[in-house]
Amino acid sequence: QVQLVESGGGSVQAGGSLRLSCAASGLTANRCWGWFRRTPGHGREGIALIDGDDKTQYAASVAGRFTFSRDDARNDLHVTLYLQMTDLIPEDTATYYCAAGPTWFCQNLNRAEDLNFGYWGQGTQVTVSP
Repeated sequence: QVQLVESGGGSVQAGGSLRLSCAASGLTANRCWGWFRRTPGHGREGIALIDGDDKTQYAASVAGRFTFSRDDARNDLHVTLYLQMTDLIPEDTATYYCAAGPTWFCQNLNRAEDLNFGYWGQGTQVTVSP
């Protein structure tokens, strides 16, 4: 059974940091993994991707502040994703989701929002106050 579970969300002041985690089970590591966020009144935004070779892509809105990493050392259909978020700003307030999709989904982050990643976590809320 495939399961993605996010954790690590919370409330911080602007300038603070948070690290989100996503525990994925039932999937091999060699695929496209993504972090997305959604805010009320706005659509889903793809903010970061990582592929099977650990190549990352970031949206301009988070580049230089967020770092996406992956830990699959166990190599037994358990993967942990991390999104280290620093220098947080109020505009980062959103529900954050991790997702998994086919390898080719990592070709272009700009298209990620239109692709059906297939596997999603339940989301974790991040709130950044001024």
